[in-house]
Amino acid sequence: MSNATTMRAPTDDAPGVDLVALRAELNTLLDQQIVKLYEEVPYAAHHSRDKDINIDHYRRHTIETILRLRMKRTIDALTIHYFTKRNPRMAERWSVYTADEMLHDDLFARDLKAIGVPREEIYSTQPLFATQLLQGYFYYGLEHEGRPLASLTSSYFIEYFTDATQGQWCENLEESLGREKMSGMRAHVSHDIKDNHLDFVWNVLASLIETEDDAAALLRHADRVFQLICMYFTELYETTVLDPTNEAPVAGGVR
Repeated sequence: MSNATTMRAPTDDAPGVDLVALRAELNTLLDQQIVKLYEEVPYAAHHSRDKDINIDHYRRHTIETILRLRMKRTIDALTIHYFTKRNPRMAERWSVYTADEMLHDDLFARDLKAIGVPREEIYSTQPLFATQLLQGYFYYGLEHEGRPLASLTSSYFIEYFTDATQGQWCENLEESLGREKMSGMRAHVSHDIKDNHLDFVWNVLASLIETEDDAAALLRHADRVFQLICMYFTELYETTVLDPTNEAPVAGGVR
């Protein structure tokens, strides 16, 4: 995959954006956010560090991952629709990426099946409120800002988080739960890293950055996505560790 342009060409009303410097600034921000997440949010680092894994926490987190992937498919379709009218090349690229990621929820469902969680339980579970809010933020960006900058920023965050942390998650969970129970997660992480999804997502994301205002909006979205991720891990902890009675599936989950 080709590298992103290093400098957005200036015009009379747009002085140009140094995309290399912007990405470096974004990566530094994400590094700081990961440290803050692990240090300040209860149980956020549980799967990467603890040897005695809380199985309820792991189970619900994996269910939420599956539901989030399923809901994100609709957002990705709307992102493709946006690009078809403005940048067909990016529409084609995001179509390939979406097709590649489309059924990755099955990989995580495989891991849940290995610990006795049936598909019926997964898909009848109502997503946590924080998960719903995250998806709602993407719709807000599409509807009221008129472009998929928020959702693409989140995609970059997730790919960056995968590269930086998920290898350690896999190793710890394999050691704690058994390698045979983590084949889906391992396949997902290995695939994303092998195909260099991080650079790919950056190239598509960078196509929306034309002015310094766009660059500022990107960093603002990164901060807000991080806040929603912190809300998610907090709610996950409260639901599965502090109050496990909230664990029962609710009919009418994501289809």
